Amino acid sequence: MQIPREILADIWTSSGGDAAALDTVKLSGEEPQLPSSFRVAAAAQVSIAAGGLAAAQIWQLRSRQSQDVTVDMRHAVVECRSERYLRVDGKPPPPSWDPTAGIYKTGDDRFVRLHTNFRHHRAAVCKVLNCKPERPDIQAALMQWDGEAFETSAYAGGAVVAMMRSHDEWSDLPHAGALAGLPLVSIEKISEAAPKPWPAGDRPLAGLRVLDLSRVIAGPVAGRTLAAHGADVLLISGPELPAIDWLTIDTGRGKFTSFVELKSEAGRKTLRDLLAGADIFSQGYRPHALASLGFSPEEAAGINPGIVYVSLSAYGHAGPWAERRGFDSLVQTSTGFNHGEGQAAGVEGPKELPAQMLDHATGYMMAFGAMMAKARQSREGGSWHVRVSLAQTGRWLWNLGRVADGFATADFSGEIVTPYIEEMPSGFGPLRAVRHAAVLSKTPAFWARPAMPLGSHAPQWPSRD
Repeated sequence: MQIPREILADIWTSSGGDAAALDTVKLSGEEPQLPSSFRVAAAAQVSIAAGGLAAAQIWQLRSRQSQDVTVDMRHAVVECRSERYLRVDGKPPPPSWDPTAGIYKTGDDRFVRLHTNFRHHRAAVCKVLNCKPERPDIQAALMQWDGEAFETSAYAGGAVVAMMRSHDEWSDLPHAGALAGLPLVSIEKISEAAPKPWPAGDRPLAGLRVLDLSRVIAGPVAGRTLAAHGADVLLISGPELPAIDWLTIDTGRGKFTSFVELKSEAGRKTLRDLLAGADIFSQGYRPHALASLGFSPEEAAGINPGIVYVSLSAYGHAGPWAERRGFDSLVQTSTGFNHGEGQAAGVEGPKELPAQMLDHATGYMMAFGAMMAKARQSREGGSWHVRVSLAQTGRWLWNLGRVADGFATADFSGEIVTPYIEEMPSGFGPLRAVRHAAVLSKTPAFWARPAMPLGSHAPQWPSRD
């Protein structure tokens, strides 16, 4: 089983990084950190360290100064559960799950997980089941279905659900075979363009403009990470799009936030104008969703030659499930994590990982890929497309191996978490939140802007002066 440094080396060199740069990284701490049979602590540390090292290397490109990167494993795990530890004006997070969300049984004695935190997803489930949006009614209706038939019909009806599979069952699916041929982070040159010079600035990503079109956790974590290293990140949302307030606060640190209505031509023109001035376009919609509005990677490169376009999906861009919606909890369920964790813990039915690890690790890999592509653009020119997915991150995490005595480990207490918390103002009130775990010796990571309510800023870029 590889140690974290070896795991990091594989990711770094396979993405075009200079192996000599790995000498600047220090990884501290030991596994396990949380009660789990999976290597969630190693995944947290390595994914955050990859982004930290990429930022340090960009700083070396810009300034010719090298620096050290240190990531403590426990701090990394805490950051990968940052939404749990956020406090707004001293108050903890409210319940974030809809009462109808979660695990149900079907008539063939299978388990299915429903994601109903957004109203339209709950409505889609109940339309397929022809039942009231109440937990007893949903359960009764599901007893008339086989699990896989419901999963298929629910997706066709616009719902977001997953049937629990063992890892062997998942591996037998054609889609798992399609993922097996893809890298963890895909970085592809998609067109020619001149290299873009680095703007002036005293931080790795200072002066770089990032359009962030994402929601929930993974994509927003990527934008938050880029902001921590100095990028101007503009989060684009729509006034009618549903959002989970607590996650918006936690992942909104360091960002501007604007409303743009992409269903209108005026809104699409606004986004085209923003894209023309951007360096990185980071989006978390399903494959082809933005392409239908004129914002495919190739179209973006036409609007702005030299753009780095970053795509996040649930199940990857290849294979029969490529268009499926999904969230961390559902990908855990469908790809074998809930089944494997439940067996290891000796419980009947699904058991979740002790963190939204697919979300968080994918978010950090997304930021890492964006930085690696931007560094290559500065040297080689070209427009670039970076692709990551929750399912591919899950495949990577599974292949890291298992922790034999993981469930003998106690979960974190408040005293353990406190050293990694910082206080800051925000547009929601005083925040206590987890600071970034990648410690750079010459350009410390921090968020220069407070988290603000969605739509707080005009849809325009700040001056680079």
